[in-house]
Amino acid sequence: MNKSELVEALAEAQDLTYKKSEEIVNIVFESMAGELIKGGRIEIRGFGSFVVKDYKAYMGRNPKTGEVIHVKPKKLPFFKVGKELRERVDG
Repeated sequence: MNKSELVEALAEAQDLTYKKSEEIVNIVFESMAGELIKGGRIEIRGFGSFVVKDYKAYMGRNPKTGEVIHVKPKKLPFFKVGKELRERVDG
């Protein structure tokens, strides 16, 4: 499912216009991204949680040329699936 399919599913399920559904989905995603940017954690019971993990700098290798390169430290969002969702998917 992609974002537009999610918007359509919300519109159908709640009898909303496509535009209103799109606004709701955008607000949810923007709020989640904003919280992660601030370094916060998002937990949706029964679904999972989102956190930002810090990765240190390291020396990497360009696979094409074999050249050693410095990889800068970075922060990446990480999703951990919740128990209920994991059990539902597993059957």
